[in-house]
Order: sequence, then C-alpha cells, then structure tokens
Amino acid sequence: MKVQEINRQIRENSIENIIDKRDRKKNKKPLQAYAASWANEDRLYDCVGYTIFIVLPTSGCEWATKSGGCTMCSYIADSPLMDISEENLIEIFDNEWNKQLSKTDIASHENVAIKIFVSGSFLNKNEIPEKVQEYIFNKFNKYDQIKEVIIESKPEYIDEDSLIRLAQLIPDKIFEIGIGLETSNEDTRLNKINKGITNQSFERCVKTINSIEDYDIRAKAYLLVKPILISEKQAIQESIESAEYAKKLGVRRLAYCPATVHAGTMMDYLWKRGSYNPPWIWSVIEIIKEVRKNVDIPMIMDTAGFGTRRGPYNCKKCNSKLKSLIIKSNLEQEISPELENYDCDCKQQWESDLEFSDILNTTTNPKN
Repeated sequence: MKVQEINRQIRENSIENIIDKRDRKKNKKPLQAYAASWANEDRLYDCVGYTIFIVLPTSGCEWATKSGGCTMCSYIADSPLMDISEENLIEIFDNEWNKQLSKTDIASHENVAIKIFVSGSFLNKNEIPEKVQEYIFNKFNKYDQIKEVIIESKPEYIDEDSLIRLAQLIPDKIFEIGIGLETSNEDTRLNKINKGITNQSFERCVKTINSIEDYDIRAKAYLLVKPILISEKQAIQESIESAEYAKKLGVRRLAYCPATVHAGTMMDYLWKRGSYNPPWIWSVIEIIKEVRKNVDIPMIMDTAGFGTRRGPYNCKKCNSKLKSLIIKSNLEQEISPELENYDCDCKQQWESDLEFSDILNTTTNPKN
C-alpha cells in the first residue's frame, strides 16, 4: 500500500475521532478558542526586532481534508473543521490583534514583523476570503514600525494578481510568502511527506514572486529536517542540499523545522511502532554549520519540541544548552565559537548512528 493511501486512511480516522470527541462534549469550544497570538524578540531580515504572531482558525487545510495532507502535520486537529463567516474571522482577528496591542506599544519598537498563521494557506480564498485578507493587511499599513508581513501559502494559490492585490495595501513593507518546500528531493516531498508540491510548481511560484518589481515581495522556504522513511544521514544531506537549491532559485530566507512527532499523523503511527525517530540535535547543528557557511541568505532553525520525548533530542546533559545556543544563532545569524566547538559524550553515539544507518540500511537510529 502506498504512503499516500495509508496517510489518507490515518487522516480520515483522525478527523473522525476529532469530530466525535467534539460532538460528545457538552460545552463545545467557541471559535475564538481556536485562535492564538503572542509576541517576542525575533530575527528580522536586517536586525533583531519584535515579532507578533497571530494564529487564525479556518475551515481546515484543504490539502489535509481532501488528500490526507502531509505525513508530519497535525494542524487539522487545531481547526474548527467548519465554515467560518467573514464577519467571524474579522472578529477573531481583531480580538487577537487588540490583545497584542494591549500588551505592547508598537510605536516603542523600531522594527516589528507580523506573522500570520492559518491551518493551511492564507491565500486560499476558501480559508481566508479576500475581504478578510484585505481587512487584515489594511490594519498593518497604519504602523510605520511594522517592517515585515509574513504569510504562508501552498503554490496553487499564489499568483501575480493575489500578490499585487495585497502588496499594494502595504507598499512600504516587506511582504513575505512562506512556502513549504520541505526538501529539494521531489521523491521525498511527494512520496514520503505527501506534500503535493512538485519542483516545477515551487520554481514557478518563486519566479512569479521575484518578477514583481513595484513591491518588495519575497519568497521564504520552509524546510523539514528528517521526514519519515529516510535515514539520519540522508536527512542532513537533503537539508543542506535544499538550502542550496532554494538559494539558487531566488528564495530570500529559509526556515528549518526539525521534525516533532504530532498525534494523529503518519509520523506518529510509525514512531509508536519504532519505525521513526526525530532527528538528533547534533544533526540540526551540522545543518546550521554547513548552511551558515555556504548559503548566504538568512536562516532560522526552529527549536520547538527540543529535548522532549517526541522532538529532537541528544541527552539530558546538553539538550537545554544547545537549544539556547541555537536560539542565539537565530538572532545573531552567526555560529558562535561555543556552538561550533560544543562537545558532549552523546556526540559519539550520534556519529555511530550516522555511520551504521547506512551499513544497516535503516531509517531509524540503530540504538532503537
């Protein structure tokens, strides 16, 4: 049975379980409860600044509901899985936006970025209608301190008209579209991640984004560290090659997401059966070293889940310290001598795993 078929079956069962649990609850969550927002120090293109993150609930990623979605993604579990009116979406956005404005004075920061996350694609009008998209962007144009506005979208929703329609609402700001490339290896992306994005479609998007001259529109690539069904060594190689590929195409920024195992996914299914391990933190550091040295565009390495049972892990001695050093590297866009030369007893185990994963032809770490 193909990965796509198994993944679709797992996803359908997962959605059924989610709906069933919600139906059995007497007090269902209000739509606002599916939204979230927070803010913190973050790396912008040219400096360390302040970023406001807003998560909006939508009807759910269409790729997940119709085709099973990606083998590592659990965002569908955080979706209301129902149609949401334009009025409700605007109200939810306003609540989260005002919540952040009450916590901080944007005017007190010189450089602010806004990151908008949804269950799937911001540019998918079935998830975020045009009226809502434009309402949100008009809010941001009122603040000179906001330098960057970042959204996410799958390639099929990205076209010149949609980009210009929104860019003209924030003419003096960087407008960035994050695209889940995940890896430059098309076989891995289509048959192991089940992303539904070809190299050709990704390349078309980047070309479209870069062809618009009147506004500062930029492409960002999201890259997944260690999808299912590949070895630790291959995961490192693909992550480095993917950065080089994206840079050559004209992508302006990279955001790595080391895999964390989420419930209700195919990755979770394999992990519970001993057929998948999240990456070593040592592997993440190896990627950072190589990409920072050889790919001269900004790069961020997400540290969510580091040191947990379901996330990237080394050992209890070094997990926390290395996470802190990676966050520092994200902010400074450099490799500190401490990160470059850090050592721990567990590093030998990682090196052995890299060596023997090829010899044993295994996609899980041999120690497991």
